[in-house]
Amino acid sequence: MDTRNLLRSRSTAVALAAILYVIGKSLAQQLGLDVSGMGFFSDALGMGNVGLVLVWAVAHCDGMDGPVVTAARQALDSGNVSLVLPWVQARDEHEIRNAFEQTLSVRRLNPGAKQFADMYFFETLVRIHRAGEGAPYTGLKPAGRDLGPAIPVADRALVDGSVDAVVKLVTDAVAEGIRKRFHATRHKKDFDPNDVEAGREYVGAYVPYVHYVEHLYEIAAKPADGHHHESERNVAHAH
Repeated sequence: MDTRNLLRSRSTAVALAAILYVIGKSLAQQLGLDVSGMGFFSDALGMGNVGLVLVWAVAHCDGMDGPVVTAARQALDSGNVSLVLPWVQARDEHEIRNAFEQTLSVRRLNPGAKQFADMYFFETLVRIHRAGEGAPYTGLKPAGRDLGPAIPVADRALVDGSVDAVVKLVTDAVAEGIRKRFHATRHKKDFDPNDVEAGREYVGAYVPYVHYVEHLYEIAAKPADGHHHESERNVAHAH
């Protein structure tokens, strides 16, 4: 077979790029190398940047069993790109449509190409989804990871049609957190004014208690704003 003719096929070229990308990413992660520039395989073929950014992030949507990849599987199997478009901003729709069409072309070649093409689409979709929310992308996370109690209960509530379990889980946790900090602070409040160390212990309990209540109230009062959470807020209050 003429290799030059083979590489002239865009579908084959995309498949090769996807294979190189996935293999290269896996090797780099195993070796602890910086993989932030790995998008050059796909950039060369006009597939968009699928490079990884090595920064912290924790999210539900980047899991292989998360809602974004689940929607991507359904879209690819049905050939209906509309199933994933709600997960990206309108300005990114063109890029997702292109990636979707490229993926459909490659996955028809053979089972191996299908696996790598699907992974390319999952990575592209999740990366663009997170960018649209102002969150960093750190790669797809394995299915079955521990998400804690809140996310599964919140998802389950949408299936069951009742929010009662979510409300109970959150209010119980909040009530326990407030009571714990309140009692720790109240216990230290009546210290001898001449005992500086005791006074510092009180302050050490008081500040976390008040900030805990303040932050809970602010979170409850403001609208949800996607995946990107501020790592630290500038609080003008002095205690």
